[in-house]
Amino acid sequence: LRGSNDLMSPVVRELEVTRAARRRSLKKKVAFPSPSSESPSAAAMATTTPARSLLRTPGSLLKRSFTPRSALRNPDVSAILGTGGRSPRYIQTPSRLSSIAANLDDSDWTNTLYVSPQQTATGEVSFTEDVTMSAVLLKEEDPGEAASMSLFPDFLQSYLRHSSSAIFDLLEEYEAICGEQVRMLQKIVLRAAPGQNKFSKTASMLWLLQQEMVTWRLLTSLYRDRIQSALEDDIMIDVSAPNESEKLLMEHLFQRDSMVRQSQLVVDWLESIAKDEIGDFSDNIEFYAKSVYWENTLHTLKLRRTTANTGFSRPLVTELDPDAPLRQKRPLADLDREDDARLLKYLFTLVRAGMTDEAQRLCKRCGQAWRAATLEGWKLYHDPNIGGGLELQPVEGNPQRCVWKACCWRMAEEERFNRYERAIYAALSGNLKQLLPVCETWEDMVWAYFRVMVDTLVEQEIRSLGTSSDELEELPREYLEANWTMEKVFEELQATESKRVLDETKEHYHIIQKFIILGDLDGLLEELSEWLGRESPALPSHLLRFMSHLVLFYRSLGMQLKEEVAIEVLKAYIQLLIKEKHTDLIAFYVSHLPQDMAVAQYAQFLESVTETEQRKHCLDLAREAGLEVAAVTKTVVENIRERDTEDFAHHDLTLALFTGTSEEDMRKIDVIDWLVFDSSQRAEALKQSNAIMRKFLGSKKHDAAKEVFAKIPEDSIREIHRQWEEQGLDMPLPAEDENAIREHLCIRAYLEAHEAFNEWFKHMNAPPQKPTLSSQAKYTETVAHEMKEAEYKMDYKNWKECLEALTEDVKERIYNVLLFVDGGWMVDVREDAEEDPERSHQMTLLRRLCLPMMCFLLQTVLHSTKLHQESLRLADIIASEQHRLYQVFSKEELQKLLQKLRESSLLLLDQGLDPLGYEIQS
Repeated sequence: LRGSNDLMSPVVRELEVTRAARRRSLKKKVAFPSPSSESPSAAAMATTTPARSLLRTPGSLLKRSFTPRSALRNPDVSAILGTGGRSPRYIQTPSRLSSIAANLDDSDWTNTLYVSPQQTATGEVSFTEDVTMSAVLLKEEDPGEAASMSLFPDFLQSYLRHSSSAIFDLLEEYEAICGEQVRMLQKIVLRAAPGQNKFSKTASMLWLLQQEMVTWRLLTSLYRDRIQSALEDDIMIDVSAPNESEKLLMEHLFQRDSMVRQSQLVVDWLESIAKDEIGDFSDNIEFYAKSVYWENTLHTLKLRRTTANTGFSRPLVTELDPDAPLRQKRPLADLDREDDARLLKYLFTLVRAGMTDEAQRLCKRCGQAWRAATLEGWKLYHDPNIGGGLELQPVEGNPQRCVWKACCWRMAEEERFNRYERAIYAALSGNLKQLLPVCETWEDMVWAYFRVMVDTLVEQEIRSLGTSSDELEELPREYLEANWTMEKVFEELQATESKRVLDETKEHYHIIQKFIILGDLDGLLEELSEWLGRESPALPSHLLRFMSHLVLFYRSLGMQLKEEVAIEVLKAYIQLLIKEKHTDLIAFYVSHLPQDMAVAQYAQFLESVTETEQRKHCLDLAREAGLEVAAVTKTVVENIRERDTEDFAHHDLTLALFTGTSEEDMRKIDVIDWLVFDSSQRAEALKQSNAIMRKFLGSKKHDAAKEVFAKIPEDSIREIHRQWEEQGLDMPLPAEDENAIREHLCIRAYLEAHEAFNEWFKHMNAPPQKPTLSSQAKYTETVAHEMKEAEYKMDYKNWKECLEALTEDVKERIYNVLLFVDGGWMVDVREDAEEDPERSHQMTLLRRLCLPMMCFLLQTVLHSTKLHQESLRLADIIASEQHRLYQVFSKEELQKLLQKLRESSLLLLDQGLDPLGYEIQS
């Protein structure tokens, strides 16, 4: 006894402990505590590290860096079955903490959800900025989605940064990006009011990103080892000698057997996830630590010694050695039983997280050094002095490990022990049956199976090569003879009775993790394909992002993929990016599709881009991504112009009344801009604009055709010739280009003729009005009338002069169409061009529709301006074999034209001339 203080009531001590814990809790919630605010114990913890083993598992070594296996010949295999010294990752999540503390004292567990001062001080973003950001996000309709939008560009930037560096650096950055986002979402969830639907969505997003983060971690760990194994297949592995120590046997096993090694990596990975969820767990339970264990029972027993028995007293243990409650079959004091139950649950949580050293430290601080010793016996025995040496070195591990393990197995089977105590020793001895009852989640179950599998394979190796002894037979045969494989583990999971675990096996990320662990790439891709094929529910956007980058990761390793599935994944992600308007990201992912498909996909996206500057930006991004920009822009134009389902309409004089331009027409007009940004595409711009204008002319949409024509730069023909000459080829332009230029000029002549006719028509029908005078006009009115008449005569003279000029102009322009040089209007000169049946058909139709109409317009002009003799000459032009215009007239059109000519002849006869307009010779 240390004095009278030891006789203080346990209840009083509990109150003091609770108050101290609350004070500590308040201090921990301050973002930047001053040094003076820390308790002496906290300061000591911050500056000193408890003595702990520096053992590392081979899995941990393999996770560190990609080193040749020769560097791993001497790992500390004593740590295979425990996870001594891996560095913790402090990313707190509430899920496991809430389940641990469900029936326990919650007074200090909430502190694990706050960022520790050390974490905040080392972060890149200040606490104030972080709070401000979270406050802004809380106002969003779906703050989780809003906060995570940055992941899309962040992942692309990471990929581009590491395109020429080690692939595993990229995976680690992916994990770090997700981890940073997880921390932000945790703060948003913690500041949210309970019960709000939008924050339930944020919590779902948080879980999704946590799963993605740990999946990148798993990929990094396993594929580092797999690639190294593939590179070192030819390296000879040392064969184990029969009398080597347990540690050396395990070194050889881990070097030789990739399945064992990778199974341990899976255990390490699952323990790292549990460590993330624990966070600064050990600090938060320090107030439970007592230097004397079972102090309430001790206090009661002392009171009974010093005071007389005054009545009924509850039977308690009379001895305080660790086996007393079991041996005497008597209970401890209630408070001690509660403390023990709480402590054992904490200890199992630490073992589950691979923090065996932390568990031992906690046992010592609670006065249970004997329990810390029981957690020490798993270490594999090795005496480095057997081989000789100049200096005596310390012996490692437990020489009686087999006896210790058999005891642990029996303790796990003892039903009178607490379920978590049994689980602790079950985990250490490989007793799966007693370990599974405390495994509540998919991760817990997988951890239990893989840990027992590694433990079993280790034990089988020792017994096959190690020194045999009688006590080796004390473990059950089903354990020693178990034939574990990774596939069998997941088969067992499917047979579990836990509904929660069964549901979790169907989660997207758990399915992905399973296939990654099994190394079943074909199975993984089949699963991804099945998900994409489902109409509902839609895959989460961030899962699609993960799937796409996973495919790119496998491609970067040069692994054989089911290419159609990889393309399917990338296309789905591209569609998502288009939908979410991530314009700057699309070109990069499109560039990873096959060339033809990439052109089609990017062209489909560009159809929705309408602003000029944005179009230029998208084309710049396409060039940077290595896409064929010329093919893309051509495809965009063709996609839009080929949607036209209108047929060519018959042309008559109603063409003078222009048909309106629809919204769809404007899309076809504006699409030409894609081809004029780059001067090297002028020839293609001419061809595509010609195709669009043919449709417009055939549909009597002359205004729309003019707008298309205006899109083509005036120097295009000169630029096409200049580019051809720069190639230094002493030959004419390609036939397709030359024919496109001629067609462009034909359309130009036709549009100019139409414009000239419309100006003439408007002017012709707007002559100055002759003033009239009433028969009863007064003198002043008569004077005014004379002035108006003089003004009218001047206006009429001007109008008539202008009409004559317009008449000459329109005649010239229409003749330019009718008598187009070198074969006629819309007739190709070069016949050696690649055949285009649709174009040829359209040009023939346009000749039949437009040329007769041009003749009728010209006849209208001549008839209206009383140029009847010239009107009759049209018959000669149409009948001429040189131009063969009669071939484009239908029978009805010829009859109509002859009727017009007859009218002109009759008018000439009325003027005393012959039917052709010549003077009659007497």
